Amino acid sequence: MNTMTLIFDARSENEVFARCSGVAFLMPWNLSVEMLMEIKTVLAEAIVNAILHGYKNTQQGKIKLEMSVDDEGLLTMIVEDQGEGIDDVLLAMTPMYTTRQDLERSGMGFTIMQSFLDELEVVSAKGEGCRITGKKQLKCYG
Repeated sequence: MNTMTLIFDARSENEVFARCSGVAFLMPWNLSVEMLMEIKTVLAEAIVNAILHGYKNTQQGKIKLEMSVDDEGLLTMIVEDQGEGIDDVLLAMTPMYTTRQDLERSGMGFTIMQSFLDELEVVSAKGEGCRITGKKQLKCYG
């Protein structure tokens, strides 16, 4: 198994750094451009959710990104914050639901993540942060 952990400030400018670092970690697996774009999208959605919803864009927290690929090519991605947390995870995962109407958010982040992953788990409670775990079987080329 190969793993990486990245901890960074919850600043919007770090979202690009984090998702590109995640994709760079996956380069040895020689993935298709389509699969890399799906993974970048999942990472972007999870990280932006932590910044905008977990920390309310205050830049006063850390986000932890963990990625691993096991010997069978199963990718596990974990994005974790210690922000405000989600009061009702099932409601938050409902398409078109958003708590940030002020930012004209679409409420499709979790739906997008689900569409690109084989498994998605969201663990959170109000005041206790959020942990998003996504799994995807990698299809390698080469």
